[in-house]
Amino acid sequence: MPSKCILIVLDGLGDRSYEALGGRTPLEAARTPTLDRMAREGANGLFHAGLLGQALPSENAHFAMFGFPAAEFPGRGAIEALGAGVDLKPGQVAVLAHFVSAANDAGRLRVVRDKAGPADAQEIAALLEAVSLFEAQGVAIRLHHTNGLFGVLSLAGEVSPHVTDSNPMRDGVFASSILPLDAAGADPEELIRARRTAQALTHYLGWVHRRLEAHPLKVKRLEQGLPVINGLVTQRAGQLKPVIAFSERFGLRGASIASGVLFHGLARLLGLTPIPVADTADPGRDLAGRLLLAHQALQDFDFIHVHTKAPDEAAHRKDPLGKKAVIELLDQGLAKGLEPFWDDPEVLLIVTADHSTPSAGPLIHSGEAVPLVMRGRGQRIDGVACFDEVSAAAGCLGQVRGPELMLLVLNGLELAKLQGVMDTPADRPYWPGPYAPFVLPPPEPEGPGPQGEAP
Repeated sequence: MPSKCILIVLDGLGDRSYEALGGRTPLEAARTPTLDRMAREGANGLFHAGLLGQALPSENAHFAMFGFPAAEFPGRGAIEALGAGVDLKPGQVAVLAHFVSAANDAGRLRVVRDKAGPADAQEIAALLEAVSLFEAQGVAIRLHHTNGLFGVLSLAGEVSPHVTDSNPMRDGVFASSILPLDAAGADPEELIRARRTAQALTHYLGWVHRRLEAHPLKVKRLEQGLPVINGLVTQRAGQLKPVIAFSERFGLRGASIASGVLFHGLARLLGLTPIPVADTADPGRDLAGRLLLAHQALQDFDFIHVHTKAPDEAAHRKDPLGKKAVIELLDQGLAKGLEPFWDDPEVLLIVTADHSTPSAGPLIHSGEAVPLVMRGRGQRIDGVACFDEVSAAAGCLGQVRGPELMLLVLNGLELAKLQGVMDTPADRPYWPGPYAPFVLPPPEPEGPGPQGEAP
């Protein structure tokens, strides 16, 4: 039976059916001989990291895929801060932020363009210099650059992550007021912190808009016919909290091969070793290269997460045909990258996605389940011949939810613990656990009889 697992996540692979594709999804319409081979030789099913119909972002979906409970999720802001190397102190809050084109509409901030680029390195440096440091309501705010016009705010003081977003994620609409979340109301002290945080962020975003409205960069970009960059919006506040490391939770040495600060931060948070890679214009070659790295890393790790963002990015361009083409490139990359794994009895191969991303319409992500296939010695062969959202529904795995995926991994590696067995003080799902050897106690002093009583 396998002793190692390679989990390949094709981010945002799932989709909806489109007339332009003959009523099929981009995955159904794509030519994918490698993925179809996986389906023919493995156990198939559908996967959803949360609840059917629930549209999950990648960070929440991966958190559940890796077997971690939602109660331990710290918020995306905190995860990206980790990935960007921001040294968050205990109690500090991190919030995602990015520059936009905005307008003062009768005292209300309207987001004219959510994506205000392009901007060159010199322009970005000028923006950061202008608005990176601020203090209000006893809250110190610092803007840390991550990529392009994106960054993360760190908030120090008596602060709370329980505040709403200001980013409407659409063009031509008002930014949202920043308010305490209802969840903060259960604790009077937390509600005070949330109100203070919301007020400080509100003052900061107003200050940013005024500073950038008066900045020479605005005039320069107007003269060049480029969108002005004169506002900042925020979303997905978070605060670090302790989590049980992946190796302790599952007894597996884990690694993550992925690009971007989000996945670097998620790996650091969960105790997976990050193996950073960069994206190029060829997603198929990128995926093949990541699988080569995974093969080389097998001697040091038992579980390796291999990720590509390409299907998700293609879907966000709202072009079903373009997403189909990207999927075909990824399949070609899989054909090359999986060569050393096909005949390896020690490897359990898994291919799935974290969520569905529609290639048309207003939704960012959608709530349909995604296909899942597990190929390795001992896996049931169910007769499914194609890897897609519809064919997978007939597979023997059925509907797999959230943390069930890691339980299936342990089962496929013959590490699943019989429920009720307690070989360690902490109840973990893998067996055998890191139990302490039984030490024979010294003999008790002999008494007058077997029970210490006179005969």
